[in-house]
Amino acid sequence: MHKIILEEDDKPLVEHQRRLNEAMQEVLACCEETNLVLNWEKCYFMVEEDIVLSHKIYKNGIEVDKAKIEVISKLPPPSFVNGVRSFLGHAGFYRRFNKHFSKVVKPLCKLLEKYAKFFFNEDCMKAFELLKYKLTNTSIITAPN
Repeated sequence: MHKIILEEDDKPLVEHQRRLNEAMQEVLACCEETNLVLNWEKCYFMVEEDIVLSHKIYKNGIEVDKAKIEVISKLPPPSFVNGVRSFLGHAGFYRRFNKHFSKVVKPLCKLLEKYAKFFFNEDCMKAFELLKYKLTNTSIITAPN
């Protein structure tokens, strides 16, 4: 929202930039009052785009980071238990964003059971490919409405 001030014999004036600067000053003043020390190398003010949780966020929307997509899409199926554990650890970070995550990973989790033999069957392959697809194509972060 923009505040538009109209006075007699004046042209319309939009004050959105001034309000933004005032808000920044207020935040910095609060930091000073509480003796909070800011590392200026890690502070981003007025950033137009950035990468958060492997997603490129910019003024026109949100998209998956292309570099991350390429790495995940080229992953070969795991051939050992440690490979499955590593892949599930990475995918598990996004579990709350993927509907029915536990149902999808069930065949892969069976490979991690204590006395289970490692047999990467067709169900495991389907689960692996579906997770790769969900990690590279679905929106993890959605813009607020």
